[in-house]
Amino acid sequence: MNLAGIDKDWVVEKIEFAKLHGERARSAGANARLGVHGKACEVSLVRITIDGKTAYGASHITKEQAEKWKGRNVRGFFGENGNILEPYRIGLEYPLLDWLGRRWNQPVYELVQGTSSPSPGGFAVPCYDTSLYFDDLHLTDDKDAVKLIQEEAKQGYAKGHRHFKIKVGRGGMHMPLTEGTRRDIAIVEGVREVAGPDGKLMIDANNGYNLNLTKQVLTALSGVGLYWIEEMFHEDNELYKDLKLWLKERDQKVLIADGEGYASPRLVDWATQGYVDVLQYDIIHPGFTHWLELGAKLDEHGLFTAPHCYGNAYGIYATGHLSAAIRGFQFVEWDDITIHGMDASAYSVKEGKFYVPPKAGFGLEFDDDLFTYQVSQGGWIVE
Repeated sequence: MNLAGIDKDWVVEKIEFAKLHGERARSAGANARLGVHGKACEVSLVRITIDGKTAYGASHITKEQAEKWKGRNVRGFFGENGNILEPYRIGLEYPLLDWLGRRWNQPVYELVQGTSSPSPGGFAVPCYDTSLYFDDLHLTDDKDAVKLIQEEAKQGYAKGHRHFKIKVGRGGMHMPLTEGTRRDIAIVEGVREVAGPDGKLMIDANNGYNLNLTKQVLTALSGVGLYWIEEMFHEDNELYKDLKLWLKERDQKVLIADGEGYASPRLVDWATQGYVDVLQYDIIHPGFTHWLELGAKLDEHGLFTAPHCYGNAYGIYATGHLSAAIRGFQFVEWDDITIHGMDASAYSVKEGKFYVPPKAGFGLEFDDDLFTYQVSQGGWIVE
């Protein structure tokens, strides 16, 4: 970030907080540890006013924090390296970045000086459809279950997706272990038919497997060509060490991804030691600036970046901008959500790629009147 362009007179004049609501294109079912996720979604947002101009961003700010930060000079939120300082990230990083982008008429991907040097006309980055949940639990026949998930994958394919992440772990709590594992395998094989030979497939067990079960499933799917396995069991360096050696002995080239949820604080260390290949901390928390710093470290070690953003529509678009700054970036996680009052029509998905537009800020437009109404219906204002 070029701090020289931040005017010394720019101060935070107003912070408004509210939630906008929306829904997924299709109800999401269970995963290995949770029940039905449903259709309803929401985004927690701040509308910030600086120098009479407004911008929006995802935020988990509290009113008490906003009271402390109102009247602050914008420059004071940034460190000497141009990154937003840690205390302000979860509350203000997205609205601040959006505001600066709009003020300078630059997309955020230009503000963060990406190493991949995206075109001034926007750019494309790989994405995957993350919507293949356990929508089949009501079916007793595996063939019917495969057909159902295949149909959902075809819906994603028709919308431009070519890469898919598939939830597995049905035997963890929702089905008997043997039957659930058998269905997991059959469904992954079925989705491969939809994706074709060039589509990348990932499986995510949400820690519903153990090491031996992971090996069993990987053996059964050795001909499917999985790109990565995700959260097969809770992070454990000894188990990952064993799995890595086992994969190497079999010459099965599958990446190990982890980092969502309550990830071990040692996970980055284990990745740099060679036990994990892809890191997946959330794009909203710990957030964009954290990812700029972590992504640079992962790049130094030849590791991969794939932020989690399921369930937060704002995060999908923010992740696209982040991708420009990290060499080892893999995919934008696409959860097909429409948020009422948030216009994301400048973005698109085509042939497995997510197209990031050259619009100012994060490239999203918001319904000011609707947001003002939502502020009055349970949000708050500090000015």
